[in-house]
Amino acid sequence: MLTPPIKAIPIKSTFTRFVLSSINAKHTGPKRLPGYLSLACAAILAGCHTAPNQSPSAELSFAERCQALPAAGAPGLQRAEFQANQTVQHRFAPQEVLPPHCEAFGTLEPRTGIDDQEYAIGYHLRLPEHWNGKFFFEGGGGTNGNIGTATGTTGATNPSALAQGYAVVSQDSGHSNDLNNNPQASGTASFGHDPIARRNYGHASLKKVSDAAVAAITRFYGQSPRYSYFMGCSKGGQEGLAFAQKYPEVFDGIVASAPGMSLPRAALSQLWDVQQFAQLAMTPGDTSLDPAKLAKVFSAEQITTLQTTVIKTCDGLDGLEDGIISNFSACTNTRVIPQLRQQVCSDAANCLTSQQVSALEQSLAGPVDKKGEPIYAAWPWDTGVGSPGWQMWKLGNEQMPALNVMLGGTATPAIFSVPPVAVAATPQAAAAYALAFDVADGEAIINATSDTFTTSAWQDISARSANLDGFMARGGKIIVPHGVSDPVFSINDTLAWLQEVTARYGQQTNSTVRVFPVPGMAHCFGGPSTNQYDAFTAITQWVEQNQTPDEIIATAGPDTPWPERSRPLCPHPQMAVYNGNGSIEDASNFNCK
Repeated sequence: MLTPPIKAIPIKSTFTRFVLSSINAKHTGPKRLPGYLSLACAAILAGCHTAPNQSPSAELSFAERCQALPAAGAPGLQRAEFQANQTVQHRFAPQEVLPPHCEAFGTLEPRTGIDDQEYAIGYHLRLPEHWNGKFFFEGGGGTNGNIGTATGTTGATNPSALAQGYAVVSQDSGHSNDLNNNPQASGTASFGHDPIARRNYGHASLKKVSDAAVAAITRFYGQSPRYSYFMGCSKGGQEGLAFAQKYPEVFDGIVASAPGMSLPRAALSQLWDVQQFAQLAMTPGDTSLDPAKLAKVFSAEQITTLQTTVIKTCDGLDGLEDGIISNFSACTNTRVIPQLRQQVCSDAANCLTSQQVSALEQSLAGPVDKKGEPIYAAWPWDTGVGSPGWQMWKLGNEQMPALNVMLGGTATPAIFSVPPVAVAATPQAAAAYALAFDVADGEAIINATSDTFTTSAWQDISARSANLDGFMARGGKIIVPHGVSDPVFSINDTLAWLQEVTARYGQQTNSTVRVFPVPGMAHCFGGPSTNQYDAFTAITQWVEQNQTPDEIIATAGPDTPWPERSRPLCPHPQMAVYNGNGSIEDASNFNCK
């Protein structure tokens, strides 16, 4: 529930003093003031002839305060502009007309890297005219490199955080996809050749941007935020957990969806996947992998056989055959593999091959080191295995090569290796790197250091610690939604982390962290799932009203087998169980048990 908007702070307050001090400090004597300072001076002092200690005869409008914000000493802010009715197209949500706000852009710590590229931490800030007194940090994604929208997406069907009255910031994590893009060294991942850029990407830029944003917010509105929230998915989820573990004093509530908490190890698993499915794409005599062939190793009919077999094997384990495997932990290799092998034949288009079943089994089992110990985590069998979102990562499609090739084959050499390796940012070069990589020895590479890279990729970029002492001490809350069919960050890794946190804190864990599996959902969205839900309202109610989220109601989208179906998402280890009465399309007929 949102609090009523706070009234605009009188201009005679803190903000005026900062503008005045900037003018007095930087422009003495008869020198001509820049246009924006002339405007600020005229509006505040009713002409620059007014004595500095004389009360202003008029207050600045919101738009004038916005234009004057960079001169007020806000950290790194370079420009600001009033936006009356700006329209934005969100990536995973509908187009939105934003409320009146001040849009600002800032740069922190500009420098020249050891690779002779120019780096800086760029951030994007939006300050609503009708502020609710709260702060929202928008998480990044992938390798970042862009400053983000700073609107604060809170779900596919929900208004943005900005529309809800939050001051919102986003950032590029210390590098630019436009400026720091070497095609011969992993393209937009080439920033990994600079140790500071790598560390900023992992975590170091987060606190710097948060501090700068809060300082600007405080100077603009005359008071600091009453509550602060972070929300992100994938790399954004990793950033949320990095805040909780490394900078626990910053946020009251964090939504860390599908968190890439073990990014370097997950990247090794991506290379492992490429190697398993390449065996289906390459024929005897091939000396290289054509990434386009990965998208054709399973026909549409074979994918249907795969999904149908998994559903028939595991759907009823939760007590109801409804196309959703709520009891996914029981859907094991022991159950599924024998059933898949029964689909091996050669006389029909939907037959599987023995090699296909083996590749799937090895892929979902995950990589192991030279001692046979798991490097990352296994993946559960689920209804979303084989879905378009799953295939996009593992196999690719007609429009694009597999993301496991393009990200695993470029990020691992540039960002997760010491020393970094130069690999061209092409599908062919990335695929060749992936095939040649010794995954069993990957742990040594992601944990290596040098005189130049004094901290390892694992130290810089993972957020896998169970130590939440500082975050718990301040009463912080974390919600972690995660798709059970996520093909890049396994929910099993997230659940193993939760188990480690529970082992450390016992029952106290439930008052701080809750993980909500989303059966059928792929990476952050999609899949045969109820993937439309409002985790943000759940975290604000938990923080501000002490309403513990015992369930989050989710709805299936139009591209699912059952549009508008609703289900409760349950905190692990609970699952949604049908109570035996009423429509199975209605969440009210299910309980978390």
